[in-house]
Amino acid sequence: MKNQKYFLILLVLLIIALTNCSEDFNDDKIPNQSPKTYLFLKTEHDISQQRSRLRVHWWGDDPDGLVIGYYFRWVGVSNEWTFTTKNDSVFSLPIGTQDTTYNFVVAAVDNGGNGVYDYNVMWNSINLGPEPFIDSDGNGVYTPGEKFWDIGLIDPNPASQVFPIKNTSPTIEWTKVTILPVTSFPVMTVGWAADDLDGIETITKINVALNDTNNPVVLNGNVSLVTLRVKDVNATNPTMEILINGNESSVWGQELENLKLDDNNVIYVQAQDISGAKSEFIRIPDTNSNWYVKKPKGKFLVIDDYPSGTTPQNFYKNVFDTVNGGVLLNKYDVFDIENSPLPYSSITFYETMKLFDYIFWYSDSKPTIDMLSANVQKYITQKGKIAFSTTFQRTTSDFTFDVSIAQSFLPIDALGEESPLDFMFSNAFCVPSDTNDTYPQLRTSVTIGFVRTYIPSTLATKRIYELSSIQKTGNIAFIDNSKSLFFVGLPLHNCNGNGNVGQLLRKVFFEEFNMTP
Repeated sequence: MKNQKYFLILLVLLIIALTNCSEDFNDDKIPNQSPKTYLFLKTEHDISQQRSRLRVHWWGDDPDGLVIGYYFRWVGVSNEWTFTTKNDSVFSLPIGTQDTTYNFVVAAVDNGGNGVYDYNVMWNSINLGPEPFIDSDGNGVYTPGEKFWDIGLIDPNPASQVFPIKNTSPTIEWTKVTILPVTSFPVMTVGWAADDLDGIETITKINVALNDTNNPVVLNGNVSLVTLRVKDVNATNPTMEILINGNESSVWGQELENLKLDDNNVIYVQAQDISGAKSEFIRIPDTNSNWYVKKPKGKFLVIDDYPSGTTPQNFYKNVFDTVNGGVLLNKYDVFDIENSPLPYSSITFYETMKLFDYIFWYSDSKPTIDMLSANVQKYITQKGKIAFSTTFQRTTSDFTFDVSIAQSFLPIDALGEESPLDFMFSNAFCVPSDTNDTYPQLRTSVTIGFVRTYIPSTLATKRIYELSSIQKTGNIAFIDNSKSLFFVGLPLHNCNGNGNVGQLLRKVFFEEFNMTP
């Protein structure tokens, strides 16, 4: 009994001692301390005037925990505070019409949260909104179970830095494909690339000028390609329309003045930003070359689609200088597309064709298929009239022929024969399909390869020529029902053995097409 009594007394004393120790420990407990925030600046140069697009670094330290993220904002740009777990970011700051300053404020957040999701985070009497979370179900609000950042203490004295923002002038350069030919008609497409270290969205104007930069036409800042075309080639002071992106439906409301026909011309372009800062005017061509713009001599254009050095241009010049009594002399132009490549040819070439009402297009056995396919039917729809003289080679490594390609610009149902005639010898005849027609008989003067015949569609019911003494089905020449397109599948300069090519072309242009010089 005595020992039991002593044991009970010792147990009571031990409990009292432990209680006193616990109370002493709680009395001395250190409260959670707020983190500290710092902005990282390498040198004093970093806080001199900056570009409006800049990278800012920051970091935090918590003496009794971990930093889980940061709240930041740009004073004067937004009143909203943004949470991030990153230590840096690139910002694009808006610039006005002059240099300005912005104050960046950032506060570190520690991991001393309360363990539950809070819909309001209060800090320095500011409601920062709900705690950030990952919206896994996409409903826009926190759903129990979704990951969230349990916001603890936030640095009550956030780090801040004033950044003086200096506007930079934009830059501009011509695209690589904007290379002007030495000579062209008064149609041209040019493209440029404008940029600005403050952000491309700060470019508000593009200034375009022709020969004189004193009064440029002002385009929208996002324009980067235009087609320039003469509005009235016979005007006393001709101007050029501006097609935005080469689009016929997007003609700019102001025209370029100072066009000089039958003379050298220069195109200028300049970028301007929201502050009024401008790039230098760049020009094309540069000072080492010329761009001669020639005035069309009339309504008729001859397109030379022959490889350089083999063109029969002199033959056709002699024909058209004398055809129909010489009424076309000095009233037509020749466009050598092999030696005068155009920038953005898919746009520029068609606008060049539209300067003329009548076209004669001659080629060897490898015509420029992409230009034919893209432009011929559009040109005819615009009421233009066109005649062709060409053959089609077999498909080779540098040339692809398919009947569907020919059908894209010719009114044919099929080929007369799948394979072309390898040789059509000299002194062979092409005879009119209709013996009552006044088309002249043609005779070859040399051997011709790759001769094909065609089966015209119902859009070309008038068949012009058949091959004589050759067992090939189909026709070698036809004209469409609207009398807007004539095609002969032979090189006419090799079919003048009896001197009748001039008579044929007179028949096509002056009778079928009703051409007037």
